[in-house]
Amino acid sequence: NMAAAARLLPAVALALWSGFPAAVSSRRDALELGDADFDYLATEHETMLVTFYAPWCGHCKKLAPEFEKAATRLKGTVQLAKVDCTAHSETCGRFGVSGYPTLKIFRNGRDSTPYDGPRSADGIYHYMKKQTGPDSVHLQAEEDLQTFTDHYDASIVGVFSDADGSRLPEFLRAAALLREQFRFAHTTDLKLAHEYGVTSESVLLFRPPRLSNKFEESVVVFKDFLTIGSLRRFIRDNISGLCPHMTMENRDRLRVHDLLTAYYDLDYHRNIRGSNYWRNRVMKMASKYSGRGLTFSVANQKDFLSELEDEFGLGTSEGEELPFITIRTQLGHKYTMREEFTRDGQSLERFIEDYFAGRLKRYIRSEPVPERNVAAVKVVVAESFDDVVKDGEKDVLIQFYSRSCSHCKKLEPVYRELAETLSFDPNIVIAKMNAADNDVYSRTRVPLGNDSVGPQGGRELRDFLKFLKREASHRLKLGGLKAEL
Repeated sequence: NMAAAARLLPAVALALWSGFPAAVSSRRDALELGDADFDYLATEHETMLVTFYAPWCGHCKKLAPEFEKAATRLKGTVQLAKVDCTAHSETCGRFGVSGYPTLKIFRNGRDSTPYDGPRSADGIYHYMKKQTGPDSVHLQAEEDLQTFTDHYDASIVGVFSDADGSRLPEFLRAAALLREQFRFAHTTDLKLAHEYGVTSESVLLFRPPRLSNKFEESVVVFKDFLTIGSLRRFIRDNISGLCPHMTMENRDRLRVHDLLTAYYDLDYHRNIRGSNYWRNRVMKMASKYSGRGLTFSVANQKDFLSELEDEFGLGTSEGEELPFITIRTQLGHKYTMREEFTRDGQSLERFIEDYFAGRLKRYIRSEPVPERNVAAVKVVVAESFDDVVKDGEKDVLIQFYSRSCSHCKKLEPVYRELAETLSFDPNIVIAKMNAADNDVYSRTRVPLGNDSVGPQGGRELRDFLKFLKREASHRLKLGGLKAEL
């Protein structure tokens, strides 16, 4: 039985006393708004992104230069603005601002929706570009359809018989809700969809032309009864296809499944053909193993370089031309293909077969197992976790810590005293593990700052002993301590 883990509070960040500039500069393209002029100036802009900030906020300071760069790039298209909540509390209170920075999208002066996009200048630019114009573009001719779907991203096109007696209003409501994520257009001319075998009202999902391949259809037709929910599910289930392009923005959505990823010099802006050379080889495997519970993706190696080094132990000098192949499961188990990626795809097929057969050895990021582990607090690393923590004969109290955590350092003498007090008890182990440098999988992970399975309340010796007396499966044997518990 494993007892539980001591709570670790994240290190406290020092407040930074500079944020957005307090005064408007003629060189700044982001407006500075306040209580006196917010309503007046906001109504002048069809679409506006506003950040509500505090000058002392460190996150605001980090965002400020990116926000200004984005404001310059979006000048004339989308207005960016900022409000200092320490000086204009009435405006910030009116819009429910409770933390900094808070970003909101306004349309014609009205609070439209929270901004939940990227915080980089490039990310803000691309996200807000999608906010311009109507929720759904009205297509009137075949040329309009071709122009709209010939795009870097996927396109959702509703095809309707007329504007009144159809599901068009429901489609437009869905477009208004989902426009931050997808591109929408519609037509009331059924003839525009005849080329795709459509003769009645439906919705067409056009996958990006850059990802066109022989293993799947480029256009998927939705023919079910149209509701916001059914359309959302259709887009979610079909937009990625067999092998999507994974980016920093969509990686969390893709990683809810067991995911194989090929990392290489992928660049769909400058080299579509070269990017698809390796993707087509992954696509072949994705098609062959479809329905087996493993999903597939490709990604730009440079975008994920630090992750590959830190989480998979793949050095920057390895495989500069050939793809890196990894598998990450929902449980956090990680595997890497050590055999060179062959152009015929056979090495990738062997890797996948070994994965399904259970022959692959998991990659575990671990510090070395200590040669001598004689201190009262036992050091646990990822490689020794199962041997120590899952020993069914003993209870284990384990502390997951970080070397940079000030609360961990403060707890250290108390935790050591606890271990020394219980050093004569053969039925319990007091242990610690550096969570920053060792993998801890989800089935055993105790989140930092989470008290749900750890001692409640204080962090003194007496508090720990009370907790262990209540939770341990054996009666505690205290080494010479006559404590009133």
